[in-house]
Amino acid sequence: MTDRRKRLLAARLYLVCDSQPDAFLEAALRGGVDIVQLRMKDCTDARILSTAARFAAACSKRNALFILNDRPDLVAHAGADGVHVGQDDMPVEQARALVGSDRLVGLSTHSPAQVEKAAAQDVDYIGVGPVHATPTKPGRPPVGLELVRYAAERAHVASVIDAGARRIAVVRALTQADDPERVARELCSGVPPNKQQNAQPGVPRERVGAT
Repeated sequence: MTDRRKRLLAARLYLVCDSQPDAFLEAALRGGVDIVQLRMKDCTDARILSTAARFAAACSKRNALFILNDRPDLVAHAGADGVHVGQDDMPVEQARALVGSDRLVGLSTHSPAQVEKAAAQDVDYIGVGPVHATPTKPGRPPVGLELVRYAAERAHVASVIDAGARRIAVVRALTQADDPERVARELCSGVPPNKQQNAQPGVPRERVGAT
């Protein structure tokens, strides 16, 4: 198992955000964020790469994983550990071909059928959500906790974890926090360490319950 996948297994708090100041990012990482996904829709490649350079450096300093949203073609140039794609983005097979076998590929799912399909694809983890309604996903209805349970067998932090998620993904909980370091610590305290150390690479046993 590669180092990236070992770190994925141990991760608990996944931050999804657009370009943010260094001070915010460093505070969130100090608080316990161990995966950061940079999501910059409709931006130029130059701007994405410029922001990614800052994010990659900050994550590297804290040994956190850095994931780039929706742009597998930029992952290597950005110094990212992998890519996250949605159902309407580039197919998983193409994303994997672009990032290679050593880097991570994550996939968003919003229905039981998508979860089932993901099980046959070469992804390292699946995101299940949004669990609750959120303005960060306009037009995307919340999936609720039942889909988290469904994914785990095949709201708030405690209920998402109880439903079987291995980690939680957050956006506004940190980006709108007055003290992102403190909030990150509180969120991490609600997520028990992952004990599934025998998950095989390429099998989407690692789930993200997005809130």
